[in-house]
Parts: sequence; structure tokens; C-alpha cells
Amino acid sequence: MSTDEIDNSSAPLIEHLAELRTRILWAVSAFLVGMILCFVVAEPILNFLLVPIEQAMRGLGDPNPVMQYTAPQEYFFTLVRISVVAGLAISFPVIGYQMWRFIAPGLYRNEKAAFLPFLLASPALFLAGAGFSHYIVTPMAMTFFLGFADASSIVAALLPNLGEVPADTLAPPADSEGIAIVFQGKVNETLDISLKLIIAFGLCFQLPVLLTLMGKAGLVSSRGLKGMRKYAVVLILLVAAVVTPPDVMSQLILFAAVYPLYEVSILLISRIEKKREAELRAQGLWVDEDEDDEEDAKA
Repeated sequence: MSTDEIDNSSAPLIEHLAELRTRILWAVSAFLVGMILCFVVAEPILNFLLVPIEQAMRGLGDPNPVMQYTAPQEYFFTLVRISVVAGLAISFPVIGYQMWRFIAPGLYRNEKAAFLPFLLASPALFLAGAGFSHYIVTPMAMTFFLGFADASSIVAALLPNLGEVPADTLAPPADSEGIAIVFQGKVNETLDISLKLIIAFGLCFQLPVLLTLMGKAGLVSSRGLKGMRKYAVVLILLVAAVVTPPDVMSQLILFAAVYPLYEVSILLISRIEKKREAELRAQGLWVDEDEDDEEDAKA
């Protein structure tokens, strides 16, 4: 191979690498700008993320909820962490667009039309999972955890007519012995629980996108997914046990939210298979599996 041929063959690769470098620079720049903007409003974002535990503490009888930090740098790095996560979230449209611009030239028109809806559905499903976590799961989890150390919450769960009981009967006598157990939450640890739940539910809500893309690529089928239902139940429960806090309630809620998405994925893949079958039948290229099995048996 001559030197000219080598140069000609390497030119497309160099162009692709230059294009990739440009797209990465745009994506990183968007992320940095988003992170800086979010750092400016990091405290309101933190207050928003702490709303579930605030409501749980007020619901359990604490009129003035207080969170603390125990190291000088802890609060600053908590705000930085929020800025990173929020900056990635608001810059994702730019990052996704740069990814699309890089891969789109290598796709056919029908492949672009097929891929674009999934690119749009992915952030929408992530936001749905994050919202479900923040407004439903996290408040329940916080109330569940804090309720163990709050005697009044236990009595309230056992006595429906608690409002008729004088409040002083729930409080121990002033001269009673023992140690008072109170909750003194740390900001970073509480935020860690909230962010883990948001990310876990956001990612798990991507299941229909992942399975449907695999179905379009022919890697999975609706019949195969139906046969894997019992294994899917076990796998979803295992994932829920890993990504959620160690309480059964959060795990069951995640399972109850994700498993219906598995069934939705089966329906979507089934529709894709029917559409593909109709197109192949119109072209005269479709062969029924039963007929194919009969021919194999005769052979």
C-alpha cells in the first residue's frame, strides 16, 4: 500500500475524531455552564430536595425542623454536589443533541426516524421517575425511618382516636430515667438518600426505552420477554434491594413502579413485531414459524 493510499484511508478517521472532539467540547462546556448556574441557586435547590424530610419531621411533631453539618467544608461541598447533579440535568438536552449530531450522519433516514423518539422519551421518563421518587417515595421513606424513634408516631399508628388523647399522656414524666433519643440529621447524609432515590427511580424508568430499542434491533422478542417474567420479577427485586435504602417499603414501591414498565415494554415490542411482520408480508418475505418448522420436520 502506497503512502498516498494510507493517507486517504486515514482521512475519514481523522475527520471523525475531530468531529468527536468538537462534540465533546460542546457537551463539556454546556455541563460546566449548567453547573455554574446551578451553583448560584444551589441553596434553593437544596431546600427543595429537603422538603420531604421537612414534611416528615413536621408530621411527626417537630414544629421547627433543623438540619446540621459537622465539618467546615461539608456544606460547601454539599452545594457543589448539588450543582454537579443539577448541572448535568439541565445540560442534558445539549449533551443529547451533540450525541445525536455525531451519530446521525451514519444513520439511514428510517433509522433516524426510529431512533429520535427514544432520544426524546429517555429524559421524559427520567423526569417522571425522579418526580415519582421526590413526591411519593422519599416522603414515605423518611416518615418510615423517623417513625421508629418517635413514640407518638407509633401510638398514632395504633390508636385511630389519638386526637382525643391528651398530649401530656404521650410525653414521659419530667423525672423519668433514661436517655432521650432525638434525630439530628446531617445535610449531606439526608441529601445522599434523596439523590440516590431520584437517580435510582430515574434510571429504572428507562426500562421501556432500553427494551424497546433492543426489540427494534432484534435482540429480544415479546415472546421471550413473556417467558422471562419470573426471572424479571427476581431481577427487579434484586435491583431494588441494591439501589434503594435498606427498607422493604422503598424496595416494594420501586418494584411496583418498574414491573408495569416491563409489561409496557412487552406491548411496545409486540407492536413493533406486528408492524415488521406486516411490512415483510407486503414484500412477500415473511415466513411463518409454523411453516418453517413443518419444512424442517419433513427434511
